[in-house]
Amino acid sequence: MGPSSPPISDELVDVLRRSQQLGFLGARPIEQVIEHARSFVTALEELDVTGSVLDLGSGGGVPGLVIAHDQPTWNVTLLDRRRTRTDFLARMVRRLGWQDRVDVRTGDAGIVDGPEFDAVVARGFGPPVHTLTTALGWVRQDGYVVISEPPTGDRWAGITISGATRLLSAPAVSVFRRLSTPAP
Repeated sequence: MGPSSPPISDELVDVLRRSQQLGFLGARPIEQVIEHARSFVTALEELDVTGSVLDLGSGGGVPGLVIAHDQPTWNVTLLDRRRTRTDFLARMVRRLGWQDRVDVRTGDAGIVDGPEFDAVVARGFGPPVHTLTTALGWVRQDGYVVISEPPTGDRWAGITISGATRLLSAPAVSVFRRLSTPAP
């Protein structure tokens, strides 16, 4: 957790525990889930992201709800294809009073109207190449994609994705930048 991270509210902990009880989050202790989600916050802060963030395949709301908690000036969108999860998330966003800055969408992440976000985050969305190529469709040129990493190993070794460059890898996340399209 970075020095600017506020203490997690009891309300958010309750929401995440409820999400876990419904099977939308794994069995890890909520404190560990929050700590991991804050790895995304730290990466986004280091990149000076200040605008809109999409949580791709939001599931139980992690890391999106933790990002919204820690960065109340950012607009966060939670996207998942399963209506049961997005209905739950929409209720929880209203419960937290964040509906003015957190949007919940139900939809297929592969159907993109065009890049619209400054950053896209993904935790447990899918295989690395699929996750990154899907995220690139949602992020603006020169925007960032932050993807969760397993505890050990480098799953990006030898993988090159057209239109993106890998900036860094931390123990919990890898960061990519969507490259600008060269002028004609």
